[in-house]
Amino acid sequence: MKNEQVNHKKHMLDKRFFAYYKPYMGLFLMDMFCAFIVAAISLVYPLIIRYITNNVLGVYSTNEAVAIIMKLCVLMIGLVILDYICNHFVTAKGHLMGTYMECDLREELFTHYQELSFGFYNNQKTGQLMSRLTNDLFNITELFHHGPEDIVISLIKLFGALGILLNINVWLTLIVFAFIPVILIFAIVYNGKMNKAFAKNRANMAGINEGLEDNLSGIRVVKSFANEEEEICKFKEGNRRYGESKRITYKYMAGFFSGMNALTTLITVVVVIAGTLFIAADKIAVTDLLTFVLYISNFVDPIKKLTNFTEQFQDGATGYARFREIMDIEPDIKEKPDAVVLDHVEGNIEFDDVAFKYEDANENVLANLNLKVDAGDYVALVGTSGVGKTTMCNLIPRFFDVTSGKITIDGMDIRDVTLKSLRSNIGMVQQDVYLFTGTVRDNIRYGKLDATDEEIIEAAKNANAHDFIMELPQGYDTYVGQRGVKLSGGQKQRLSIARVFLKNPPVLIFDEATSALDNESEHVVQESLEKLAKNRTTFVIAHRLSTIKNAKRIIVLTENGIAEEGSHKQLMDKNGIYAGLYQMSFKA
Repeated sequence: MKNEQVNHKKHMLDKRFFAYYKPYMGLFLMDMFCAFIVAAISLVYPLIIRYITNNVLGVYSTNEAVAIIMKLCVLMIGLVILDYICNHFVTAKGHLMGTYMECDLREELFTHYQELSFGFYNNQKTGQLMSRLTNDLFNITELFHHGPEDIVISLIKLFGALGILLNINVWLTLIVFAFIPVILIFAIVYNGKMNKAFAKNRANMAGINEGLEDNLSGIRVVKSFANEEEEICKFKEGNRRYGESKRITYKYMAGFFSGMNALTTLITVVVVIAGTLFIAADKIAVTDLLTFVLYISNFVDPIKKLTNFTEQFQDGATGYARFREIMDIEPDIKEKPDAVVLDHVEGNIEFDDVAFKYEDANENVLANLNLKVDAGDYVALVGTSGVGKTTMCNLIPRFFDVTSGKITIDGMDIRDVTLKSLRSNIGMVQQDVYLFTGTVRDNIRYGKLDATDEEIIEAAKNANAHDFIMELPQGYDTYVGQRGVKLSGGQKQRLSIARVFLKNPPVLIFDEATSALDNESEHVVQESLEKLAKNRTTFVIAHRLSTIKNAKRIIVLTENGIAEEGSHKQLMDKNGIYAGLYQMSFKA
């Protein structure tokens, strides 16, 4: 339904579209003024030629005629210079204005991407989002720049040429006018076909971007399964669909442009034939017919430009509709207007009758969850896959909002505080470590953007990362590659821990942080985690139960909520669910 709505609206440019001109109104008005001058000058040249042939040659003596013509030539040279200046401004500054507006749109969309919540990204593909940020916006900026400019030039040339043609000969002008409905019907039919083709091109290009991003991000998986041929086949298929959609587009474009050229040529032929008959009937002078023929192009060109503009309009409007489609999506997680800053956090956290289910899901992931964690407590969450351990932890920083109930920190409902202050007080170490392209130093500093080098080194030492960093080729300035591909799993994990040490939050969440590591790396990382957790409220989602034996509290989650709670010894003595899980993991 949403896509259908977008398709219905994609030709509509709302007032928000025109608001992007506001910061550059001075540049826009100057661009329009120069476009006006360019259009006006194009109307003057045939008039000067007509004046020379009708009012100078054969009227004045040779010397007088030459003198007048030379003055007119000076005028035309001046017009050429003025035309050059105005055309240069329109081309250079007009395009620059469009680029500025494109940058504004891109910044606005990227900022909106940052505000959208996890629920949005769970249903989106990165390649599609990238396409909206690049290809779509380029076509919008072409519309921003060329749209008003083409309209101004075309209307001035169209109505200016029309007035001059009527002044020269009304009957010949009516003959030209007879072709206008044919041109308009032809343009409307073909533009409808091209519009559908452009929309399909855009969708297919986004699909290629999506597949390309997916392939390059997972290239190691591709190679490990020796599935290069399969990936090439998938890419070829997407590329083939794009080529086919472009073939159809060019078929319609060829029909449109060749048809328009044929119609305009036919107008000229008909005018010459009719003009010849008028000359024979002594109803028009030869010089006036020549001027009339010269003005036909000035009359037809703006019609062609306006019909070409419809192509540009459709392409840009489709891109704008896709831009608005994302911009009109409201974040699932919203900050209250009167939200307060959460500061001086001790770390007392309470789940009060919490229930949660994902959007469009029928059943709750969590229900009737009640849990109170005192500041500084080390709480381990265990249970089989799918019982909601990660979901429960994701509710604390409001990556998702509870369906019912509430979560409080130091007695404050987390929905009543600003998102920035809430998340600034929570540190997360996850199994899937994400390192940004850049250096080791850059990645650690991400935990505190204004950190000094001394603070970064201290954080690395606390995370047991300093020694291996110093063994890297450029130490802290070593480039880690995309997603940290040049480092081992244990090294990446220790950098992520150093990042959290630098952040220094009162609340920690460890989401199976060591489950993907070998025993040796796990031991080093576990030591770092325990050091980080000291005197902080800590939630640990454990894959290997041996790593949480020393936890003060172990919470056993099932589909029905909290089933067991206690220390390792207490739960083992109980010989219940936890004991079963522990014995199973020990055997494994």
